[in-house]
Amino acid sequence: MRSSKLWVAALALAASTAALPALAGAKLDAIKARGQLVCGVNTGLAGFALADSTGRWTGIDVDICKALAAVLFNDASKVRYVPLNTQQRFTALQTGEVDILSRNTTWTLSRDTQLGLNFAATVYYDGQGFMVPKKLGVKSGKELDGAAVCVQPGTTTELNLADYFRANNMKFKPVVIENLQEVNAAFFAGRCDVLTTDASGLAAVLSKDAPNKGNDHMILPDIISKEPLGPAVAQGDEQWTDIVKWTIFALIEAEEYGVTQANVDKTAKDTSNPNISRMLGKTPGMGQAIGLTEDWVVRAVKAVGNYGELWDRNIKPLGLPRGLNNQWNKGGLMYAPPIR
Repeated sequence: MRSSKLWVAALALAASTAALPALAGAKLDAIKARGQLVCGVNTGLAGFALADSTGRWTGIDVDICKALAAVLFNDASKVRYVPLNTQQRFTALQTGEVDILSRNTTWTLSRDTQLGLNFAATVYYDGQGFMVPKKLGVKSGKELDGAAVCVQPGTTTELNLADYFRANNMKFKPVVIENLQEVNAAFFAGRCDVLTTDASGLAAVLSKDAPNKGNDHMILPDIISKEPLGPAVAQGDEQWTDIVKWTIFALIEAEEYGVTQANVDKTAKDTSNPNISRMLGKTPGMGQAIGLTEDWVVRAVKAVGNYGELWDRNIKPLGLPRGLNNQWNKGGLMYAPPIR
């Protein structure tokens, strides 16, 4: 009898707790009081974060920040972008200079546990590769013994490079340059034989920065690492972490259900699908659960589109296939936990 009473009490407590809205934390309060999201981004990488001559930022990492601004302020323009190199990025987040690091950053155990960060979700599944001049005459990374390799410091790229050459009993000469534009320029000027970074970064450099329209250089087929890239926030405000995480999941889920920038308003009004109804706020509860308005997903999708639209706008022009970044039901790894 006593155990059944305890069971009933536990159920009642769970039900009452589930109905409570999420409590705002200090970081979220500060962002709202400021009226603007401060977003740390790459100093300039096509497809991810790149400013044009007018200072207008574009890229998939930029779009994540726009979606969050839309969720918080119903205005995707309420973002200030802070360009950060590889050495600056974690310090800027730890010191509160930025609210979020949305900067093609790899999620690793040591970063997740030792830097005071929370990685929210994976936005892009990548892997490290090599770019070489065609005149070098190599077809594989295993032919690079003795090569001079341009690499940025303070990156998983630098660590993976050493691991790869050690594992294959090869030697290399590192040419370590901090600034992204400078390391690319050094490679094209012939200061090193090889440029190594994430394969997406190599594709961006080849399409935008390579001389002779990229015809003199090639990306080798080798992928030597796993690089799950995604935004990070400072530890200490679980609600802010949840908002970042679930906004990304919502963009992924929106693509799965065919909810687009063009049809989101009509879908939110007319849908009879219970999953979409919860996601878009027709059936209330999910907004309250995360401490946002019930139309938070509608706001995000109206601002930037679903994940597939982010891909088509930012990554597809680089010539990269969806691959691992396809939806889970199309052979990829993009899988969002259910919004329910």
